[in-house]
Amino acid sequence: MNTPDQPHRIGRRLFIGGTGAAVGAGLFAAGFAPAGRPAAADPTPRWRPLVHFTPERNWMNDPNGLVHLDGEFHQFFQYNPGGKDHADMHWGHSVSTDLVHWEERPVALEPDELGEVYSGGAVVDHDDDSGFFDGGPGLIAFYTSAGDEQVQSLAHSDDSGRSWTMYEGNPVIGNPGIEDFRDPKVVWHADSGAWVLMLAADDRILFYRSSDLREWEEVSGFGPGHGAHGGVWECPELFELPVDGDDRNTRWVLVVSINPGGPAGGSAVQYFVGDFDGWGFTPHDPPEQTLWADGGSDFYAVQSWSDVPEEDGRRMWTGWMSNWDYAEDVPTDPWRGAMSLPREVGLTETADGIRLTQMPVAEIEGARTGHEHWEGELVEDGEGPAFTGTSLDVELEADPGSASVVGLEVLTGQDCRTLVGVDLDAGELFVDRTEHGSVEVTEGFRARHTMRLEDGDGPVRLRVVVDRSTVEVFGGRGQAVITDLVLPDADADALRPYAEGGTAHVTSLDVHGLG
Repeated sequence: MNTPDQPHRIGRRLFIGGTGAAVGAGLFAAGFAPAGRPAAADPTPRWRPLVHFTPERNWMNDPNGLVHLDGEFHQFFQYNPGGKDHADMHWGHSVSTDLVHWEERPVALEPDELGEVYSGGAVVDHDDDSGFFDGGPGLIAFYTSAGDEQVQSLAHSDDSGRSWTMYEGNPVIGNPGIEDFRDPKVVWHADSGAWVLMLAADDRILFYRSSDLREWEEVSGFGPGHGAHGGVWECPELFELPVDGDDRNTRWVLVVSINPGGPAGGSAVQYFVGDFDGWGFTPHDPPEQTLWADGGSDFYAVQSWSDVPEEDGRRMWTGWMSNWDYAEDVPTDPWRGAMSLPREVGLTETADGIRLTQMPVAEIEGARTGHEHWEGELVEDGEGPAFTGTSLDVELEADPGSASVVGLEVLTGQDCRTLVGVDLDAGELFVDRTEHGSVEVTEGFRARHTMRLEDGDGPVRLRVVVDRSTVEVFGGRGQAVITDLVLPDADADALRPYAEGGTAHVTSLDVHGLG
């Protein structure tokens, strides 16, 4: 555990014990290892997140089959039980009652004669439409069997996901001659009274309908000429949301991951806002418009939880925190791969149209372990408060005044730092990881990532969650988000607000430890 209380110097910026530095000295340590997992067992413990799910060991990528049943959130995921590379895909399994504390369970789905078990979704069959459950409810998982060709299969569970039976009628959707034909996602469409399945098929999404979850009829497609096409489309997702909380004014959101072709290079998530009638999707934005869910490098294959109780009222999702440009080169050990924080997703009306918003789910606040508050002036190259910690939840609000940049230095050590903030002149949220640490991952990892953030002439608002090797930044009301991996040096445990180009007034800086 690393809790130095001495000043740190990087370039001209000094972390000192002024008004706010006693504020953080030693209060927020690197944290403890998850229960049952001694930190010393990890060769790279300083990078193991505390409040982001990671498997105990081995490779993990896409979230799969996110579903809620009997008070438990299930999170399945692409998993290699035998190593740290993308190979021999199974469905791993974890559960949580609060979206913060995750219990890793035995592997759920294993390869069979049809091939490896690739990505997909899961639903609760409440009324036993499938006939698998003797009239009661049960779980059905849809996945891609990846053998000589990619086909779609299902498995069912009558014991809340503890055990699974592969359907003897697999595959339920055969391959029509498309190489990239995968990632089934199923939703119930109440208005048309049918189950709807989406598939990623090369450069488009195909829609199917069913009444019994076994027999599927293709009804439409969407994609060519719309959005970004710099790579193959993957991992579709579809849901309906109110605009600015008005249940009388709703839109459908179709989400598509793409690799490569993202705004930060490599993998990314795009989305479309429009209408869905149970048969086809109609976007509202022009075909050439591309909307990105995240401006960073490390938010991919996003999926949302199905069957969340109606009284909860939230749409929540998570994504894989990595990028196919370097996923197999990230030097964490004995695990490789992490999930983002679960986020609540919404829609808001902007000058450019209806756009997505994201914020960490409220349950994350239950993981806070301490709190320090500061307010005051920030002057370029001037003294400011310093806080200590490698797992922090930070809320910043500031009047930018004459400053052109207002932000935070996080995970800062003698020779490393990551910068996050708002460039007011450019109207952008940014994360700069060019000096994240001494570890080299691949060429291009050291980069500055941006996302447009037009928030008028109001205050700068940032929510930043730092968790050892993960940085998630939410700008404004969550209409701009950047998610990045970093690999800081062992002494990188300082945080400090800063300004460039003038003076800014911080009206509130709240730093919470996470444990």
